[in-house]
Amino acid sequence: MKNFSHTIKVYYEDTDAGGVVYYANYLKFMERARSDALKSLGFTNKLLIEEDGIFIVVKSCNINYFKSASLEDILEIKSIIKKITKTSFFMKQKVFKGSDQITEAEIHLVTVDIKGKPVKIPERLKEELKKLI
Repeated sequence: MKNFSHTIKVYYEDTDAGGVVYYANYLKFMERARSDALKSLGFTNKLLIEEDGIFIVVKSCNINYFKSASLEDILEIKSIIKKITKTSFFMKQKVFKGSDQITEAEIHLVTVDIKGKPVKIPERLKEELKKLI
């Protein structure tokens, strides 16, 4: 399986009053990593909307926090595609601070049309995703 790696620096706006990354911001970091992973396959969210009329949305997310990150830390988000179905795919994302894993999430992503109805993953995207399992 191929890992997608995305690096993020923690800015002041990402932290709470104690200088620790606010828990919900890890979801934003993971979203950015997924967008970059998609781009590495030759796709963008904008392109999928314009050419295929689909959006990739999060159906569910199960996240675990092990340690915290702080202001100006450099984080690495590793994303792995675990499974693909007709209308969705599953990713595991892990956040590292140095060699320490600090957060992990299982994300279920679904392709939907403009009305929010699940639709088949475009074949060209599905073929690229399959190469990574």
